[in-house]
Amino acid sequence: MTTLNEFSRCVAQYDPHALPVAAAQAIVRQWAEPVAAVERVALRDALDRVLAADIVSPIDVPSHDNSAMDGYAFQRAALATGASDSVHLTIVGKALAGHPFAGRVDASQCVRVMTGACMPADCDTVVPQELVECSADSASIRFAADAVAAGANRRRAGEDLARGHAALRAGRIVRASDLGLLASLGIGEVKVRRRLRVAFFSTGDELRSLGEPLDPGSVYDSNRYTLFAMLRRLNLDTLDLGVVRDEPAALEAALRSAAANADVVLTSGGVSVGEADFTKQLLQTFGDVAFWSMAMRPGRPLAFGRIWSGERPGVGLPALFFGLPGNPVAVMVAFYQIVREVLLLMSGATPRPLPTIHATSRQAIRKHAGRTEFQRGVAEQDAHGQWHVTPTGSQSSGVLSSMSEANCFIVLGHDEGAIAEGERVAIMLFDGLI
Repeated sequence: MTTLNEFSRCVAQYDPHALPVAAAQAIVRQWAEPVAAVERVALRDALDRVLAADIVSPIDVPSHDNSAMDGYAFQRAALATGASDSVHLTIVGKALAGHPFAGRVDASQCVRVMTGACMPADCDTVVPQELVECSADSASIRFAADAVAAGANRRRAGEDLARGHAALRAGRIVRASDLGLLASLGIGEVKVRRRLRVAFFSTGDELRSLGEPLDPGSVYDSNRYTLFAMLRRLNLDTLDLGVVRDEPAALEAALRSAAANADVVLTSGGVSVGEADFTKQLLQTFGDVAFWSMAMRPGRPLAFGRIWSGERPGVGLPALFFGLPGNPVAVMVAFYQIVREVLLLMSGATPRPLPTIHATSRQAIRKHAGRTEFQRGVAEQDAHGQWHVTPTGSQSSGVLSSMSEANCFIVLGHDEGAIAEGERVAIMLFDGLI
């Protein structure tokens, strides 16, 4: 069995003590095996689920040629008479959505049509109603010959989606618009991957759950709530194992239980070099770790590997393991930059890179080359649509309020140094992410 550590050493820029972000992303991506189980769900329950198979359209959409607007349908031959710069047509009927006109139409005639109505036989062009003049008795219309092009304002059958073509691809996370599309095809159930199961817990004797009194030196555990929210946003099944004390036996029991019941295990705290950080010791017994530290700020102490529910590697049930930092902001940065994509891949989804845009920094930013930094910032557009960004002040990884105050990450690359006021920087907006 190839170990994660052996595989990781073959990755460019591998450094187990200060792994570049790009190298860490490459390593974890390679071990993101999608869940195999598939289930069929009703359309209303498919929102935010991952499609397990392509959805092939059983019908043409639209199912018939129809009018793209309210107006009058006629034959294009009426535009080519050349006898006048205007077209005069007799109205011979009306077509409404769901109520087609069944008669024939010759080159001197037209049919009143509403948006979505079937195009009458022999008609291939629609002139909008606002471009015509109606006769006093509303029996005929007149319009300029150059007011509309031949074939205009006609939607053809299958123009949106043709029968037998893929409407949605496997790996897509179903969105609200997709539910409407699937309903338009008459599809009431779809095959989706089962939800990924993620177990998480916090470690530390100083942590207290909500409702417990705070002793001297203790703090309320916030990391489980941010982790819960970030996992909930991805529509995953979660298992909250609470707060685990800094005791080897308790930590071992929590890790083994998590591995037995989940696909992925997330912990916060306990992966640094403190005297009471036992995670590293335990994972050497029943785990396989690729790296323990990253060249990233915040989020330097971050472990990635596999653990098993048995007494040694390869025994029992396996799970991917992410040992996140203990500081609240570092937990969120590590989740979005390292963990999120893996969870999506394991869910069977086809994730896209998180989008970044560029903005002008309103102040100088201190930065040392040799690590990637994700600073919190407030971005805004000026009157000309140009983006500007200002850091939120203290960039300490323990200041969780800075995440609530900010609306973006300022992304400072591995090789970048200090940023001068007025210099362009990459930003990653929180909207749609956090």
